[in-house]
Amino acid sequence: MSSTSPIILSIESSCDDTSAAVLKGKQLLSNVTADQKVHKAYGGVVPELASRAHQQNIIPVVEQALKLANINKDAIDAVAFTCGPGLLGSLLVGTSFAKSFAMARNIPLIEVNHMRGHILAHFIEDEHHLPKPSFPFLCLTVSGGHTQIVKVSSPSEFKIIGQTIDDAAGEAFDKIAKIIGLPYPGGPLIDKNAQEGNPKRFEFTHPKVGEFDYSFSGLKTGVLYFLQKEIKNNPDFIKENLADICASVQHNIVSILIKTYKKAAKAEGITQLAIAGGVSANSGLRKALKDLEVTNGYKTFIPPFSYCTDNAAMIGIAGYYKFLENDFAPYTISPKARLTINSL
Repeated sequence: MSSTSPIILSIESSCDDTSAAVLKGKQLLSNVTADQKVHKAYGGVVPELASRAHQQNIIPVVEQALKLANINKDAIDAVAFTCGPGLLGSLLVGTSFAKSFAMARNIPLIEVNHMRGHILAHFIEDEHHLPKPSFPFLCLTVSGGHTQIVKVSSPSEFKIIGQTIDDAAGEAFDKIAKIIGLPYPGGPLIDKNAQEGNPKRFEFTHPKVGEFDYSFSGLKTGVLYFLQKEIKNNPDFIKENLADICASVQHNIVSILIKTYKKAAKAEGITQLAIAGGVSANSGLRKALKDLEVTNGYKTFIPPFSYCTDNAAMIGIAGYYKFLENDFAPYTISPKARLTINSL
């Protein structure tokens, strides 16, 4: 075993994706994810169904990850797993597997904070060969459950500069999509329809909250009332204006995100800006961040699409940095549904 290039098996099961990855040091050898189609019929993730699906998926996903990495299970030096935050039933499946695997081979167990994993995904070495941010940098972490501006001073030093006081941006995308009548998950469908629409066609509210904080519940309500009013006059309003509605909603959410992010960057005196989380796959957000390089001279970092949604590779890279510090968890560890980014 190399102290600087350990072979780490990582497990991610915080929500509805069962994922396993193998890394050698920072180098990604495999990253396998099984999603769960069962939730589409319910318009959202059903926790009990998610945990059952994880139980069915975990062993095949791990076997596939080891096979693709061409690594024998006896060569694994440590097991990293998502300890939280997330759905407790889902977390229990991944935690139980990781503990069993590590105990059976008497190798270290590494607990990883899911939100730190999203941010540290920028440091995975793979076929993309993308530039890596240097410390300190700011990261706008945007997902269905979180919207945070985080100052990252090292792989183990994180400070929240601002965050949402209610709905997360990804949650707003999905809830507005549901109001519009788009199937779950609706966020990517808003993005898809927005490509054909006019982002300036309809104007929606911008919340007034703390200097570096966010709020999206008012936007969701505003879109609902707007559509109810328009449908009274024209029952086919959504159908006839779908692209413009989606483009306007996306433009509004992205504008709110970027405006506050720029203020935080200026206040912190940091010129390196990254995004992470599921919503970092949104084309409007990716373009808006990239535009900051031209308009404000920032250096920006955008993750590959495969690291935007939940995946085990990001847990593996976070586990790698903890391995270097000999920061291991006891075999008695239990998952935690709620964690701040400064936990673990």
